Amino acid sequence: MVVEIKKIGVIGSGQMGSGIAHVCAVAGYDVALSDISMDRIESGLANINGNLARQVQKGQISEEARSQALARISPAVDLDMLSEADLVIESAVENEQVKRKIFSQLCPLLKPEAILATNTSSISITRLAASTDRPERFIGIHFMNPVPIMELVELVRGIATEDETFEASKDFVAKIGKTIAVAEDFPAFMVNRILLPMINEAIYTLYEGVGSVESIDTAMKLGANHPMGPLQLADFIGLDTCLSIMQVLYEGLADSKYRPCPLLVKYVEAGWLGRKTQRGFYDYRGDTPVPTR
Repeated sequence: MVVEIKKIGVIGSGQMGSGIAHVCAVAGYDVALSDISMDRIESGLANINGNLARQVQKGQISEEARSQALARISPAVDLDMLSEADLVIESAVENEQVKRKIFSQLCPLLKPEAILATNTSSISITRLAASTDRPERFIGIHFMNPVPIMELVELVRGIATEDETFEASKDFVAKIGKTIAVAEDFPAFMVNRILLPMINEAIYTLYEGVGSVESIDTAMKLGANHPMGPLQLADFIGLDTCLSIMQVLYEGLADSKYRPCPLLVKYVEAGWLGRKTQRGFYDYRGDTPVPTR
């Protein structure tokens, strides 16, 4: 039975979760946005409001579309406020234990036919699905950051994901105006399996003194036509996220080429996680970012 998706639940109101809620609401879906506190949800809603206003300024959407989209998003402090959702997308922190705990609390509250999706960028869909009461109605819907701008969604089936779940998810992604790339359920899927080792290699290049932060980023921007240098991109993604994906690759594929660079580990231990903490490979506390090495 292909479920008709009308109501969406989004768990996690951070950068990714609020971005997912944003694109769903603009596409006409009713969205319940959930997080562990009302403060976090309000911060997510403020983020969405600012991004929608930016789209109005650029002429991408009308003022009317902006206010309608905002009206479609309701805060859900309690998970039971997601009980009416046809599709729930979990976009919590990239930590398997946290995700499993959310699923164990959420599953008893959902309609039996509801689809459960995860926005994980690296964790096994099959393994996460097995920790729920609906592995056949579980799927990976991996958005790229920033969600309102990036056009791609990786769709990842677990071993138990049914065709109906896959088809309904494909329709949903098409309706929110994104392009699908279907990935097999292997560590980090496609985008991050290619992108993160490149970032990790850039950090090794810095660690070994081959180039400075600035020269590495300039080299890749001008020499490989990348819109952003790999170290600048690492700061944007969050160095903790970069490290966790490299660890998933290293442990999941048992290949030394995925070993996280010790310098990346050191930055994360220092709490220098990139833009979100104002310091990473660049220091963002002044008017212009300054390399930290």
